[in-house]
Amino acid sequence: MAKPGIPKGTRDFSPAEVAKRQYIISKIKHHFELFGFQPIETPSFENSDTLMGKYGEEGDRLIFKILNSGNYFYDKKGLELPGDMDGLLANSAETITKEQLVALNKFTAKISEKALRYDLTVPFARYVVQHQNEITFPFKRYQVQPVWRADNPQKGRFREFYQCDADVVGSTSLWQEVELVQLYDAVFSSLGLNGVTIKINNRKILSGIAEVIGAKDKLIDFTVALDKLDKIGEDGVKAEMLAKGIDEAAIDKVQPLFNFTGSITEKLDKLTTLLSSSEEGMKGVEELRSICTNALDAGLDKSVLDLDVTLARGLNYYTGAIFEVSAPKEVKLGSIGGGGRYDDLTGIFGLKNVSGVGISFGLDRIYLVLEELGLFPDTVTEGTKALFINFGEAEAKYAFKAIAKLRAAGIRAELYPDTAKIGRQFQYADKRGIPFAVLTGDAEIAANQYTLKNLATGEQETVDIDALIKRIK
Repeated sequence: MAKPGIPKGTRDFSPAEVAKRQYIISKIKHHFELFGFQPIETPSFENSDTLMGKYGEEGDRLIFKILNSGNYFYDKKGLELPGDMDGLLANSAETITKEQLVALNKFTAKISEKALRYDLTVPFARYVVQHQNEITFPFKRYQVQPVWRADNPQKGRFREFYQCDADVVGSTSLWQEVELVQLYDAVFSSLGLNGVTIKINNRKILSGIAEVIGAKDKLIDFTVALDKLDKIGEDGVKAEMLAKGIDEAAIDKVQPLFNFTGSITEKLDKLTTLLSSSEEGMKGVEELRSICTNALDAGLDKSVLDLDVTLARGLNYYTGAIFEVSAPKEVKLGSIGGGGRYDDLTGIFGLKNVSGVGISFGLDRIYLVLEELGLFPDTVTEGTKALFINFGEAEAKYAFKAIAKLRAAGIRAELYPDTAKIGRQFQYADKRGIPFAVLTGDAEIAANQYTLKNLATGEQETVDIDALIKRIK
């Protein structure tokens, strides 16, 4: 018999881990609702054509396809496999030819019509289009559900993970971006996370820079390379740009971006000088100036807002502001949130000119940060407060009446289910971390009382039901 296990990149969660995850989610949901967002849910899998082609070539490769039912192959006897199937399967992703990839994609389309969702934003766009006649615009929605990516698992990166998204569609107002900055700050402040950095940029600025240096036709290559500055350094970025066909003269023009320091106002002034000849770039500068000024005027509690001109993010649909949130510097982990403005995402499903903006919280990474910094309150993992010792049938019946009253008072209480040895029952309470034991023997029943034992100190006292509730609570 095979040893039981789980797929790579997935996890089981213990009761304590689930309690901590729910603590984070409850904080996020609380603030989503405070800011006026409404909850929705979408299916865990979508039609393949809903997802494919929405995330760029790299994103498409990471979408989990769902194989059609086994009967498919019996019903489709004429199904043709791609030529040179043996060679195709033997090849690695790095050596597969373009012809083989086209053949494989055609074959996959025949045997797989559905896929696990890659994120929550594209399904949300599909939801808006499908339910547009039922929605009141601007529509503010939040969603907390799992997503799946066929990625390389590593610290803080999983194949199955939760996203916690908040989006607004149907408004072009930059006050929405201001609110999202405030929302990030409110959530992280409530979690006790000091020193979180909310990075902001604008795709119009990136487009303007590419235009100014004469590399407008290579915008994606330029932004993808620039986005890696903190990972591969200046020389690495330049080498990647050269490899993508961006010439040295163009790279020299963006030299100031590699050491782009100063306050937000100073950075915006530098960008104004750099992008003075680009109408689109200047529009991006003014949008950022409005968002940053209003967000800072409203005030941030424990977060820092910073303009990061290298911030590009890989998704193709951002058209305006871009957000990415970094954990406090003492934690070496990637982003714990991100998002941006997408002017016509619903257009891919036929509903034109519906602007949207949204952000996402990375639950799993936030968990790792709070764990590393010791920021989970002790009360988060509290379980049963009182275990009633089981002496027998009559004693259990007496205990059950008290348990019902404790639960009605909001106290977690339970009866040990079996009439096992007393030592075993106390050992069970110890392993569960239950702080109190309640004994209900003949003497307690006769006096209509309960003996309460503090398992940490060993002290015990006999009390009535009102005092029992008071002591435990």
